[in-house]
Amino acid sequence: MRSRSLVWSFEYAIRGIVYAVRTQRNMRLHLLAAFVVLVGALWFGVHGLELIALLFAVGLVIVAELINTAVEAAVDLATDGFDPLAAIAKDVAAGAVLISAVTAVAVAYVVFFARATTLAQTVLTGLHSSSSTVTLIALALTGLAVIAVKAVSHEKGTTFMRGGWPSGHTAVAFALASAIGYSLQSAKAMVLALFIAALVGQSRAETGAHTIPQIIAGAVLGFLLATAVFQLFWR
Repeated sequence: MRSRSLVWSFEYAIRGIVYAVRTQRNMRLHLLAAFVVLVGALWFGVHGLELIALLFAVGLVIVAELINTAVEAAVDLATDGFDPLAAIAKDVAAGAVLISAVTAVAVAYVVFFARATTLAQTVLTGLHSSSSTVTLIALALTGLAVIAVKAVSHEKGTTFMRGGWPSGHTAVAFALASAIGYSLQSAKAMVLALFIAALVGQSRAETGAHTIPQIIAGAVLGFLLATAVFQLFWR
């Protein structure tokens, strides 16, 4: 009986995780971020205490989101309408997720920033400074590409500003971030700008305007178009 109860404990735990992944958009975003972080750790050869810090940060965010999901479910079960105490419980649980996410971002910054800057500098070595005209061309081409793709996909109920393939906001944000790095010839500026562009994509997912694949498609489209334009017009 004890062994069977132990097996069922794992079954219940996995069921809870699956439920959170299926129903919570933030959980899916956290898992995507965890995947990117772990792939980055393998790519850059992170090991030792830095790897432990990354794993702890990833686990902290996922655990906080699971607890937040459990609190929301329990509060909804216990209350039929609006209750100030229920709102406080949900807000506090959401605050725990926020603090864990900020902590994880800080850990990722410490571990990856120098490595990502080195990689970005390698990309920049083959490009020379370009005029602001090239930046405008890159952004214009990105916008046209987004419109063209959305016109071809022709998803009902979507516009250039909301919904559909790919995410226009994310594409333009990544194109601008790439253009900033190429124009300034600064790897640090590019890494910071791309990080801000990633926050734009994350906000589109938070509001439900786009799915994660649509955001990734927009990011790749914007970055590649900007890179192609700067390679074409480099001096």
